[in-house]
Amino acid sequence: MSQVHEDIHWPRAYAWLTGQYANSGRGLLRVLGLPLTLGSITPSRCDLAPQAIRDALKRFSTCDIVHGCDIRDLKIEDLGDLPLARLQVEAAQQPIEQAVNDAVIAASAVVLLGGDNSITRPAMRGMHGNLQQCGLLTLDAHLDLRTLEGGLRNGNPVRALLDDGLPGENIVQIGIQSFANSAAYFQVAEDAGISVIPVEQVAEEGMETTVERALRQLSHRVEKIYVDLDLDVMDRAFAPATAGSRPGGLTPLDVRRAAYLFGAHPKVRVMDLVEIDPTRDSNEVTAMAAAASLLSFASGLLERSHG
Repeated sequence: MSQVHEDIHWPRAYAWLTGQYANSGRGLLRVLGLPLTLGSITPSRCDLAPQAIRDALKRFSTCDIVHGCDIRDLKIEDLGDLPLARLQVEAAQQPIEQAVNDAVIAASAVVLLGGDNSITRPAMRGMHGNLQQCGLLTLDAHLDLRTLEGGLRNGNPVRALLDDGLPGENIVQIGIQSFANSAAYFQVAEDAGISVIPVEQVAEEGMETTVERALRQLSHRVEKIYVDLDLDVMDRAFAPATAGSRPGGLTPLDVRRAAYLFGAHPKVRVMDLVEIDPTRDSNEVTAMAAAASLLSFASGLLERSHG
């Protein structure tokens, strides 16, 4: 990344994340990197993503003009990265579960910087020990319901969570794309009672309406909600660093609006940002979209804390 211009009147989000501002604000957002990559169906360097997302914050300020706030008013704690890059998915399950369990204690919410989508299963288990009382909301082009016969991968965390006992009725999947999933796995979703919202429905109804309805649906059933934000839910033009993105996906603004609503909702305790391979990125566009989602989540969390 090229050198950025310094201006004392233009506070940078990266400085906020690293604790360079007075940490006397409301609430507490914790950030944890989970650079797991050996679960990827397509070989990737998702282990490089946590630092790429952090670095992208150098391009952003702390001021949310739309919501009239400055995220420097929110307490932030960066817990660094777990040493996962060389671990197989099975070996990483317990360390991730324990780290997330520790992170959510006393925190208003936690944002996890993946890593590939195989972090979602242990991270959700770490959020709450009783999956019956948990809701899963995914923004993803894919159902992630592939068979478990070949072991845990980034293509089957939702299937693994179903197998663990997460009720299908506690799952809402937003942004699912045609020609990016199979009829067999869509049938698994239907049989389990998962709510599947295709990207076309999001375009017709609007992101805010779609997300608010999904959060209401889940909050009536569960104590805590986990959000899995797979960046391949975006159109491939905006997410070249994701192996699974397709033309016709969501825009970065869609995702940012959703992230704000996630942060503002009192039952959302954890959100992950996954599936970025910085070696495939173009002009940091995918990493910046992820960084913007982190900031929008923080802005929503600040509203939650004020409320």
